[in-house]
Amino acid sequence: MKDLKHLIYFENLLQEANNDLVKQAKNEGKLALGYTCYFMPEVLLDLPGCFSVRLRAPRCTSPDMATYYMSGRTCHYGRSLLERALEGGFNFLDAQLGTETCTVTCRFQEHLGYMDGLINNATFKVSFTDVPFKKTENSIDHFQKGLQIHVLDFLKENYGVDTSDEALRKAIEEHNEVCRLIREIGEYRKLDNPTITGYEFQVFVLASMACPKYLILDKLRETAEEMKTRKPDKKPNFRCKVVLAGSENDDPDFTKLIESCGALVVCDRHCYGAEESRQPIEIREGETPLRAIARHYLYTSQCARFMEQQEMRNRKKHIAELAKEYKADGIIVTSNKFCEYWSFERTVDTIILQRDFGYPVCSIEKEYINSASGQLRTRFQAFVESVEIKKIQEVK
Repeated sequence: MKDLKHLIYFENLLQEANNDLVKQAKNEGKLALGYTCYFMPEVLLDLPGCFSVRLRAPRCTSPDMATYYMSGRTCHYGRSLLERALEGGFNFLDAQLGTETCTVTCRFQEHLGYMDGLINNATFKVSFTDVPFKKTENSIDHFQKGLQIHVLDFLKENYGVDTSDEALRKAIEEHNEVCRLIREIGEYRKLDNPTITGYEFQVFVLASMACPKYLILDKLRETAEEMKTRKPDKKPNFRCKVVLAGSENDDPDFTKLIESCGALVVCDRHCYGAEESRQPIEIREGETPLRAIARHYLYTSQCARFMEQQEMRNRKKHIAELAKEYKADGIIVTSNKFCEYWSFERTVDTIILQRDFGYPVCSIEKEYINSASGQLRTRFQAFVESVEIKKIQEVK
């Protein structure tokens, strides 16, 4: 396929958290607000005068300093973030908006607040919001109150941010435009011979999380328009299609590794993926903007921290439905080593998605940055071959 015009541009932006567009927005006087979890609504961090940055630690290999503070038996992702902070990589942040969800990322964010001078910014502060473990009307009430106190009031009192309903509606409008464009680009993954790879799509999704949205909207619009005339390869260069599901994954090279083994990633249901994060927010009749946001992020989440039996069953069904919608032949489920929620979820997914829904499943426990690419390549190649054999047997 012909190279996408802006792909290299977005790839370069993902090499550092403090990328060129972050620097440009900071020079324009805007506040950089960091977050690590879907439960911290990014739309609230994109209010007038602010921009959200979902934190990553690209190219972090050995978080030795962070391991001293957090132990080697915690998720590599959280340690990698602390390592980057210790290196000075997050000094551009004006505030970190945390959520009481994943224990390891909570510990990382607590270190940001407790360690004097870790973030070299005199105005830097940390705020935490509690997140319910159930999806009920009472849960929405609780979540809404927490967002009001620990996000909106926090931003207004400390930084003078406009948190009015009008400002929230404007932020939702911009957020929904980004969602519309990302989802429009992603629709081409449903074709029999998709005109965009999983790697390319993930680059665009991550850029929309790691960069000020108002500075990339024009290029997203151009890409969406470009996709309308992009022609697929005459002969498909993949052997099967897969859904990539699981825990935190902000490394496009991991997706590229999968695709180099012959498995085209046509859908991503993982933390930092587009399946939940790029659904538009609907303000229902009679709802305030904040109520709509609280409901949206609580009810659209497919996080493994919701442990009610029905929620767990619905997550498996959801992944199977995505596989059907995107015409996938199999599912790859991953979790980061020592991940408290997804290690269990991955094990159950491996059994249920095969037994109850009939999809071949490849179960992978991985590090944040994958240095053992040779071992992973062998696993993926074997999985692709098994999927091909299954398809041959079904034809017979």
